[in-house]
Amino acid sequence: MTTKRGQQVIAIEEHYWDLEVSAQLTTADAGGPTAIQERLEDLGELRIREMDEAGIDVQVLSHAPPATQRMAPEMSVAMSIGANDRLAEFVSTQPDRFAAFAALPTPDPQASADELERTVTKLGFKGAMIHGLTDGVFFDDKRFWPVFERAQALDVPLYIHPAMPHPAVIDAYYKPYTDDYPGFLTAGWGFTVETATAGIRIVLSGVLDKYPGTEIILGHMGEGLPFLLWRIDSALARPGNKPMAFRDAFSEHFYITTSGNFSDPALLCCIQELGVDRILFSVDYPFVMNPPGVEWMESIHLNNEDKDKILNGNAKQLLKL
Repeated sequence: MTTKRGQQVIAIEEHYWDLEVSAQLTTADAGGPTAIQERLEDLGELRIREMDEAGIDVQVLSHAPPATQRMAPEMSVAMSIGANDRLAEFVSTQPDRFAAFAALPTPDPQASADELERTVTKLGFKGAMIHGLTDGVFFDDKRFWPVFERAQALDVPLYIHPAMPHPAVIDAYYKPYTDDYPGFLTAGWGFTVETATAGIRIVLSGVLDKYPGTEIILGHMGEGLPFLLWRIDSALARPGNKPMAFRDAFSEHFYITTSGNFSDPALLCCIQELGVDRILFSVDYPFVMNPPGVEWMESIHLNNEDKDKILNGNAKQLLKL
């Protein structure tokens, strides 16, 4: 384990499936290549062997999308509690190798806040992961603000993760290309647009002013937002817009990860915009395999101090590992 230079590697966006939750998902939600499904369902020998082979010391586990977010409220609450309990039981067997983000029953926002508190205070979870829209509604909506309030009180981050775009957006933006290029709808563009929009809306909503201790994580090199911060900030500063310092707010409240985006220029942009202290390593396993991410960090032209921060130090500080 660890890198060739002996640096500890903590990967914080690494997914799994709870079998009881996945059994409730539709074919569209739960489908995928057999190899990916096998790895999502594995919390044992295969996962650990592939971590060891790549040199990954710790995975922070999170349920793959859409988790429990598309269920009826009552079922979502029950399934979230069960899944989180089972994940906590697994993590407790190897606490030196695994940590966890909670799955929240977002169809019931107040129950989501309560489940966040339960998993952090009772189960030792490090925050929660939110997958896209809930009933067509973005997470910045005021009905979800109790979750932000609770996250601030608990001093844990919320990880805003992609899920399938809104059906109307799929029809308007991505058809007819999705049959030949299904990746265009997902990681190739659709996920990025949907999740970047979620990030922008969180800043514009005022929830970060209401709860200034809120910390948000975006994967995939910030879903492209670090590259666009100057332009977004400039556009929102023009006459006719409500006064707001978008770039400052984003840089103060957001962290980003390397999940599934092992690009030197993208990382350099993120370091220049946000600083190396706000960048955390992740792979996006098993949607992306472990070795390319670790090998990329081995080869990238950064000093060892900055590599240490990205590979482990920033995660230890933010997630209190």
